[in-house]
Amino acid sequence: MSNNGTVTHELNYVTSNRFYVEIDSAIAASFTECTGLSVQIKKNVFFEGGVNDQQRIYLGHAEFADITLKRGITDHFGFLNWMTKIFDENNSDKNLRRNVNIILFNQAGETMMSWTLIGAIPVTWKTPTLQGDGNAVAIEELTLAYEGLKVSKDKGGGNPVNRESKSRFFSSN
Repeated sequence: MSNNGTVTHELNYVTSNRFYVEIDSAIAASFTECTGLSVQIKKNVFFEGGVNDQQRIYLGHAEFADITLKRGITDHFGFLNWMTKIFDENNSDKNLRRNVNIILFNQAGETMMSWTLIGAIPVTWKTPTLQGDGNAVAIEELTLAYEGLKVSKDKGGGNPVNRESKSRFFSSN
């Protein structure tokens, strides 16, 4: 506290009310839970002849687990249209992947962490019990598969994926 009795510490703690999903550079939905965010790099272990006290480890491909977003709401028509097109079996547009930012804000509205899912596509969509007393669309669960991951403190760029770009990677800033 300062001399005048006001609190001077930074508001750096995170609340569940400050968790958003950004697509095409716009906040598209808000969720209260995100599970499954992980990457596993496959390893190959080799033993060198005559070296009995060590092993050699060579890294292989990265595998990204699907992410499930739970208990969300949205009124963003672009987000709803994207999900609807994915699950429409008559849809001929096969290039529906998007870069999706999962952004975590602190109490002051500053970005604490951003995970950019590169080449994300919905693979599961569940709705909760439908009720007529709200004006936003509720989403019980949305599961996204993705091709790469970028982790940073800064807000990422959730723009449509350029399939020819070299931006499909795992990195941390």
